[in-house]
Amino acid sequence: MANGASTSKVTLMDVDVDGAGPTQPQPTHIEPSSIWRRPVGYVYSQQMLAHFKQEGHEEQPHRISRIYDALLKAGCIDSMTRIDIRPALKEEVTLVHSEDHWNKIIAFQFLTDQQIADSANFYEHLSLYVCQGTTLAARLSCGGVIEACLAVAQGRVAKSFAIVRPPGHHAEPEEHSGFCFLNNVAVAARVVQQATNIKKIMILDWDIHHGNGTHRAFIDDPSVLYISLHRFDGGIFYPGGPLGGMASCGEGAGLGFSVNVPWPESGMTDADYLHAFQRIVMPIAMEFAPELVIISAGFDAADGDNLGECHVSPAGYSHMTHMLASLAGGKLVVALEGGYNLDSISASAEAVARVILGGAPDALGPMVATEAGTETVYLVAQEQSKYWKSVDPKACLPKEEVEDLAHTIPDLLKAHRQYYLYTEHDMMSIPLLTPELEKAFSSQIMCTSDVFEQDTLVVLVHEFGNLRTELMNLATCDLNIEKSYLIDFSKQIMNWVRSMNYSLIDINLYPKANAPANAPMHKRYHYKARDDLERNVLCYVWDNFIQLSGASRVVLIGHGPGCKTLVDVMDMRTASVKRLVKAVVQVVGTTPSLTVPGADDEELISWYDEHGYAVLSSAHPDMHPNLLKKKKFRRFGRCDPFDEPQSYRVIMTAFPEIRAFIRQKLDDDLARPGPSNTA
Repeated sequence: MANGASTSKVTLMDVDVDGAGPTQPQPTHIEPSSIWRRPVGYVYSQQMLAHFKQEGHEEQPHRISRIYDALLKAGCIDSMTRIDIRPALKEEVTLVHSEDHWNKIIAFQFLTDQQIADSANFYEHLSLYVCQGTTLAARLSCGGVIEACLAVAQGRVAKSFAIVRPPGHHAEPEEHSGFCFLNNVAVAARVVQQATNIKKIMILDWDIHHGNGTHRAFIDDPSVLYISLHRFDGGIFYPGGPLGGMASCGEGAGLGFSVNVPWPESGMTDADYLHAFQRIVMPIAMEFAPELVIISAGFDAADGDNLGECHVSPAGYSHMTHMLASLAGGKLVVALEGGYNLDSISASAEAVARVILGGAPDALGPMVATEAGTETVYLVAQEQSKYWKSVDPKACLPKEEVEDLAHTIPDLLKAHRQYYLYTEHDMMSIPLLTPELEKAFSSQIMCTSDVFEQDTLVVLVHEFGNLRTELMNLATCDLNIEKSYLIDFSKQIMNWVRSMNYSLIDINLYPKANAPANAPMHKRYHYKARDDLERNVLCYVWDNFIQLSGASRVVLIGHGPGCKTLVDVMDMRTASVKRLVKAVVQVVGTTPSLTVPGADDEELISWYDEHGYAVLSSAHPDMHPNLLKKKKFRRFGRCDPFDEPQSYRVIMTAFPEIRAFIRQKLDDDLARPGPSNTA
């Protein structure tokens, strides 16, 4: 390795006994390059080989020497400019790590052989090994990434490649683990923020393992965007735990600035990674607009790596690098992390180096992301769309390969309800004469057989009940079918209505899809003018059944989203509503916002104030004390809050009050003198 030896001007004498090092970094030397463009730099030193284990280990010294040799053989080293390496300084490391942690790293160089042997089991528990050369190697690895980043940030080179070890992204502020001692990338990012005008930094971590140390270092910091693509396997793949899950998005001011793409299994491919880049990584990166991009470039997702067990090719890495190079005006640093198959990491690093030198990424053939990959990207998009406007979950919806064999949950619930109403209450479907309404609501408008015989008619307007599910696996969202069930809030209402010998019309306003049957399943429930459809069907039922039923006393009960449509129809059929309706109950629960009829009709406002009753959760936004004081709230009629957090529990708790309210209004109507049912 004669060529490698000449790449570093640092010797063991560069580290003084107490480990503090010089107070300032040594001057960085940049060799001349073409006047037409800034050079591309690299960092490497054979002295990082001093960290080793006698009996061999995955994180072996030849990881970096093989990469260097591969780049040298390919001509990349000759086309790049050497950036002098140096040990990281205490004042730099403690921008991320504690002083105690720094002292632990410094102490390794003073260990005896017996102390190393005695502590082997302890460090094995942390997925580490140590030796006297660990201190220098760890400080050089961290200092090398610092210099690579400063050279780019200060404009001395366009891009840089830090060929360093040991890796760093598992090193947390207080602890070293997972082959990592100092968090090279995190420390370098902090140094750049302090030493230059660059403040917004993006760290893209494509190592197969989640970079828990980097994530934790910036978990509450909005100035650093951390994105990690890694194997998660439900939280059991190293380093394990919930921090690498898709819902772990940062804390406090940093909420939304931590992005995890947690693969649920091994076997992920170029197509999966590039799909995630196109749908998640690049949209978020462009919205964030970093001033510097640092890649935590572990190559253990590469095809052939036994720890990662995935199949990313050198071409795949080159395409990801090419996309990231388009950000931050091209300011890009590649810092080596993991990767333990020497052939894989050498070929992958060479592909990346060719791209940062200005070459085009290697060609890729036709490919399709796996089912696990597309599903993961879709779920991540749903989570990240809370924080990033550019992330569109609809664009990430996976293609269903079983669409022709599948029934949607809404369709199954509608079929169940139709069967239940028929068998339990002898209810029948109301025919809908217009093709549009028949297509959208067939078998969803049901009435009892005595609808034209009873004097009192109850009209129940709703969507679905509450589907309660238990997940077998949080990572894949698989349902435990045996422990999932439908809570039908309307059962007690219908049982009471029938016990009182009232007739009943049940209106399920959740329309069927108007897309073609062969359309992708995820498009079948995107409705056009859904509000108009719901108003039209309710007006149709009002005009052709409710008014013609012969009932002189009508009770309207709306639930959830059905309340708004009910109010709209009351505005559209004001005269007949005031004549026939004796009670209006809105069971709003926790959503949506409470609406009332009569925006400009004082008579209708006064009528509703007498006949209306709203039931809400005490947690509903409309129950805020400041809103209760406003004049508009006086139009809501009687309005009662209930201390229940869920809509179905609100109606269960409030049902005695609902029943008493309806009975009172019907009794009041009977007690009025003169002809019944007059306005």
